[in-house]
Amino acid sequence: EEITAHSSNVSSLVLGKSSGRLLATGGDDCRVNVWSVNKPNCIMSLTGHTTPIESLQINTNEELIVAGSQSGSIRVWDLEAAKILRTLLGHKANICSLDFHPFGSFVASGSLDTNIKLWDVRRKGCVFRYKGHTEAVRCLRFSPDGKWLASAAADHTVKLWDLAAGKIMFEFTGHTGPVNVVEFHPNEYLLASGSSDRTVRFWDLEKFQVVSCIEEEATPVRCVLFNPDGCCLYSGFQDSLRVYGWEPERCFDVVSVNWGKVADLSICNNQLIGVSFAQSTVSSFVVDLSRVTKSGSIPHGLIRDDEPLVPPTPTGSSLRRIYDRPSTSCSKPQSRVKHNSESERRSPSSEDDRDEKESKAEIQNPEDYKEIFQPKNAICRTPPQNNEPFPAPPEDEPVTAKEAAKSNQAADVQTPLPKQELVCTPDPVQRPPIASSTPLTRTEPSVIPAARNEPIGLKASDFLPVSVSGQKFPASVCVGWHQKGGSLRCKRLCDRLILLPLLSQNSVDSAVAINDLSVVVDLLNIVNQKASLWKLDLCTIVLPQIEKLLQSKYESYVQTGCTSLKLILQRFLPLITDILAAPPSVGVDITREER
Repeated sequence: EEITAHSSNVSSLVLGKSSGRLLATGGDDCRVNVWSVNKPNCIMSLTGHTTPIESLQINTNEELIVAGSQSGSIRVWDLEAAKILRTLLGHKANICSLDFHPFGSFVASGSLDTNIKLWDVRRKGCVFRYKGHTEAVRCLRFSPDGKWLASAAADHTVKLWDLAAGKIMFEFTGHTGPVNVVEFHPNEYLLASGSSDRTVRFWDLEKFQVVSCIEEEATPVRCVLFNPDGCCLYSGFQDSLRVYGWEPERCFDVVSVNWGKVADLSICNNQLIGVSFAQSTVSSFVVDLSRVTKSGSIPHGLIRDDEPLVPPTPTGSSLRRIYDRPSTSCSKPQSRVKHNSESERRSPSSEDDRDEKESKAEIQNPEDYKEIFQPKNAICRTPPQNNEPFPAPPEDEPVTAKEAAKSNQAADVQTPLPKQELVCTPDPVQRPPIASSTPLTRTEPSVIPAARNEPIGLKASDFLPVSVSGQKFPASVCVGWHQKGGSLRCKRLCDRLILLPLLSQNSVDSAVAINDLSVVVDLLNIVNQKASLWKLDLCTIVLPQIEKLLQSKYESYVQTGCTSLKLILQRFLPLITDILAAPPSVGVDITREER
């Protein structure tokens, strides 16, 4: 597939790693265009930069995109909301590389000025600066557990940085040319780097030594990507894809792909997608991985002829330490970024504010935009947002609505046929005579008490049918009349009952994602029964929901929120006090920053 991506030359591009179908391109026209792979039309065009785009990156959830320009400015856009989120200034030269933290609201940037900066997207500021490279930083990657940052530079070195300590852990030397790309193994303490010296090196992150070095008589290594299960490494050369193993070092397969200078790789549905660009044209290529050899005892070429063949390590087994990933997901910090208040998003200078106002997200193709960025598999609220009344009782019951209306007319009194509603509303003191088809308007109370014996604004007598003589039927006679009308209410309550075991099987994030405070109240009432269940990670997720509960008109919601807040303070007040009173650390403690 080939598309004309920009009106001028394309300067950078990146593939989304989650779906594999999202493509972003940056050009000399200072625009960032967003595409769907294998579709000819641009979905969205992002403006605001005043110099050509040098580097791009899409976050894990494919909700945010960051672009660095030739002038050193960085802009972050929210793709779902189609708007500028942040403008970050601080580098003095071209932005050569960018990467999103795997679960925090942080972005790392590498520049031609040899500096690496870590940015907090929420606070709109530089958290830390890492100095050590002597030439342009060409590639940055966060480790899967978010504790380390690997950098590859034109000074022939790869450096590993400890984010918490704020200093370098180790410098890997051995390449004889600029290092173009670096990639962490998805599970093991292993790092791969590709260089213009036509070699791919594998580094052990426990012993800090080279595991293997694969040298090819091909072109410079432009991009590398581990298979999702970590069984092999895909390396992109000019017009070819090579599949490598590292213990022992071998080439499992060579696939001829006419993609020229491939710029990025991504895997989706057992297909490898590669993209390249030339002038204003971007080309995408698909390789069926089911036809590619990923392991085996007969490699295409041994790098060391004097070593015996050793069977590759079976998939799933590990020879070295495995990353300890945090329990929190990446979605929550990012969602907090998206919903920051305007006061928190103010720029330190009026010039930055003006830059953000001038930045735009122009949706070129609304259909593709809604298909990609706005589909949501959300669980239906219980009760639903629309306050739809329950269906009126059928006319074949002992006393019909028509008979009741005739009785009212005979008595010269117009009494509306009551309707059951999902949301409790107060009953006015005086009820004006209105037609039965006109909905009854009621004002909601400011506070709904927790202790009450009947629904707010409803009287049981209003729901009893009226006989011809004007007398109300007793409740025992009308049980069947109400059972049919209340079937929808029963269904809603059953749906809510089904949600509770589902939440226990998944996570607290699921309860929050439902966006229903009644579900959050149910969950907190369970957690409050056992104070030991409260953890700092849980507090990070539910505190925004507790704030909503404290502002609710329902007294029971406020009581649950107060109880939860009291337990949090009882358990973590000493820790919070110590953290606030402690002097600033040398490095960046990602977990502490999030909390």
